[in-house]
Amino acid sequence: MSAVRMYTTQVCPYCVRAKALLKQRGVEQIEEIRVDLDPAQRDHMMQITGRRTVPQIFIGDTHVGGCDDLIALDQAGGLTPLLGR
Repeated sequence: MSAVRMYTTQVCPYCVRAKALLKQRGVEQIEEIRVDLDPAQRDHMMQITGRRTVPQIFIGDTHVGGCDDLIALDQAGGLTPLLGR
């Protein structure tokens, strides 16, 4: 299974929703990078994604985007293959 990395904050409902969907699809481990605890990580996230909102989700080396992007990918049938399942 591909590694999943997610830039998050503690109180983000979209982060919670994205994590729940990933767990429903069999993801057991998500590397969470809390940008609310480390402003340098938010700067890094913005540099690599061009976005400042969370979550920002990576599956392997692929930047999926945010929660809405993840849901759309799943509905289009692209999430499971990207996860390597």
